[in-house]
This record gives sequence, C-alpha cells and structure tokens, in this order.
Amino acid sequence: MLLDAYNWLVTLDKPNAQHPLSHVAQSPVAAGSKRVLLASPRGYCAGVDRAVIAVEKALDHYGAPIYVRKQIVHNKHVVASLETRGAIFVDEVDEVPIGSRLVFSAHGVSPAVVAAAAERELQTIDATCPLVTKVHREVQRFAADDYDILLVGHAGHEEVEGTAGEAPDRVQIIDGPEGAANAKVRDPNKVVWLSQTTLSVDETMETVNHLRTYLPTLQSPPSDDICYATQNRQVAIKKVGADSDLVIVVGSANSSNTVRLVEVALQAGAKAAHRVDYASEIDETWFEGVETVGVSSGASVPEVLVDEVLDYLAARGYGDVRNVTTAEEDIQFSLPPELRKDLKAAGQDVSNKQKRD
Repeated sequence: MLLDAYNWLVTLDKPNAQHPLSHVAQSPVAAGSKRVLLASPRGYCAGVDRAVIAVEKALDHYGAPIYVRKQIVHNKHVVASLETRGAIFVDEVDEVPIGSRLVFSAHGVSPAVVAAAAERELQTIDATCPLVTKVHREVQRFAADDYDILLVGHAGHEEVEGTAGEAPDRVQIIDGPEGAANAKVRDPNKVVWLSQTTLSVDETMETVNHLRTYLPTLQSPPSDDICYATQNRQVAIKKVGADSDLVIVVGSANSSNTVRLVEVALQAGAKAAHRVDYASEIDETWFEGVETVGVSSGASVPEVLVDEVLDYLAARGYGDVRNVTTAEEDIQFSLPPELRKDLKAAGQDVSNKQKRD
C-alpha cells in the first residue's frame, strides 16, 4: 500500500479550526448581508508541512547555516521566515560550500542533482513530498519497461524538471492542451501519461483528452498523480466560488496550486478572483457591490496569513465567516529519514510537529 511505502503517519487533529472572528454557520443568510465563505481544506498540506518542519528541525539540531536548494516551498513568507533563522536558499548545489548540509525542496530533484551534491560531499536531507516521489518512481518503472512517458505539467516548474530528470530520454513535457499535437512516440501501444502533482484536475484531463485524439491507446497512471490536497482545495474553492462575488486566494505567484485555485474559482462562477501574498495587497476597489467574499489559500500557505485576510475583511464589515467544508484532512508524513535518524540518535523528538509563532 502507498501509505506503508511512504510511512504516512495519521493524526486525529483536524486542521479546520474556526477563526476567532468567525461566526460558525452552515445555513444560508439573508440577502444584503456581508459574509465570508471560508474554504476548508485550505493552506498547508502534509508534504509542505513536512518540508518546512524538516528545515526548522535541521536548524535547531545542526545549527545555522542550513542550505536549501530552491525555495523549500513556493511561499514568500515561509522562505523569508526561514531565512531569518539561518536558512540559505540557493539555485544550484555548486553554490553550497563543500561538505555543508543541504535540504532538497518539497518539489523534488533529478538524479543529476543528487549526483552533483554527492560530488561536493554535501550532507543531504531529502524533503521531497512523498507524493512527488511516487511520480518519480512511476517514471523509473515505465522507463525501465521502455515506455514513452508524456508528463503533463508546466515546463520550467521545479517539480516537472525533477520528475523529467529521472528519464530525460523517455519523458516529454506536455504543457497544456496545445502541446498535445507535438507528442512524438515510438510505439503507440507503449505510451503513458503522468502528471505534475499540483495541477488543476480539470486542466489536466483537458490535456489528456487532447492527447487521446492523437494517441487513443494512451495509458493512464496506475493511481492519481494529482495530490489529494490539491484536489481537496479545488473541490472546496469550486463550492465557495459558485456563491461568491469575490474570491481572495492567499499564496505566492510561483505556487502552481495557488494560481490554479484562482482559475478554478472563476470557472466555478465567482464574479472576480484575486491572489495575494498578504492582506496588505488587497485592493479596496475589489469590494464595490460585493456581499459575499470567498477565501482560500494555497497548499504552501501558513494559516496566519489567512487570519490576516479575515481580520482585514472583518474591519470592513465582513465579520460573518462561514466555513465551507468539503473534506477533512488528517494525514501527516514522517520526517525525512536522514534527519529522523540523527534526531533519534540525539534523543530528540522525531515527530513532524513544530511550535510556530
């Protein structure tokens, strides 16, 4: 089972606590009243939580500096917070001093990056999300069976680069439906599509349907590649967007799943939708004629940033916050084994829990 293979740790803690300013309600309210529809699930997924805590615990245990290849997760606030604690973010491993400690981000890396780190004698901690690792394993498996692999995803995205790097001679990146016609395969009976984990489900299937017009025997992945958290947040934002005049999604511009949430909200019927990193980026002109504001956040966004948006809205009369819950998430991933081993040897806590401000 996938759960056993990647050491999923299940907790009974539910990440849907009500905001202090919120009035819990599930029934409709009278027309003309201002309210907020707060999507749940939202914010941190298990893979992001694991990666961020891995850097935090590495800093606590080994001391600064801890180097991180690329952003540990795609969120401006998280990266800045870790930098203040002594994390140093680099683009490539050759920027890291020989023998230093390096964390691979949640988006994963190619074998070439792993090899480059080994050449520099770096002590690595692999914080790749286990669901991304699952797609890497699928690439390895299908490449070993001599398949052509069509990887649906955004060219240049770190996750896509790492996944394609597992078998660059077998993987073709299909960036949207318009790329379907460019797919070249050796044997139409030995071709499979895989996916970047953070795409929109609808967007992915549109691309796959286009591919099948050219390759009707195209095989599907053995299990869903789009992660549970991405799907859950999209389902929630669809429900919120359908009833909102305005949707605000908290998250950074380089976060694929955050950008998708804005698109999905509009497709679901929201009259307007905008992405912000911070509440200070909200534009007052967005609220003209707005009664219902939907709020959600990308999978790499700490809840404190959502709280700030809710405070902003409450100060402007949108104090009635109604949870729109479409799923409960109670999954946690264990810490990276390299870190867990060292923490255990030192008699320290190996759970993926960390006190945050």
